[in-house]
Amino acid sequence: MQALGPVTEAAWNQWRPEDVLPYTSRVLEWFGEERLLFGSDWPVCTLAASYDSVVSLAERIVGGKDERIFGGNAERVYRLPAS
Repeated sequence: MQALGPVTEAAWNQWRPEDVLPYTSRVLEWFGEERLLFGSDWPVCTLAASYDSVVSLAERIVGGKDERIFGGNAERVYRLPAS
């Protein structure tokens, strides 16, 4: 899930979570938690929001810290050792 790309595509000084949610929520609906990975465009995102704001937005979109999106899916897809 790329929650931050839309933040830097929005009006940097004016965006609100409500501007981004329709797009990112649709991606979540289409692909589901089992097929998404959290990612950001850090440090570019800091032009529009702090990294913490980006993570908080992603957590809001998925309804909390979904361990699949925030690590588990990456471990599975890239065959990383479990943390």
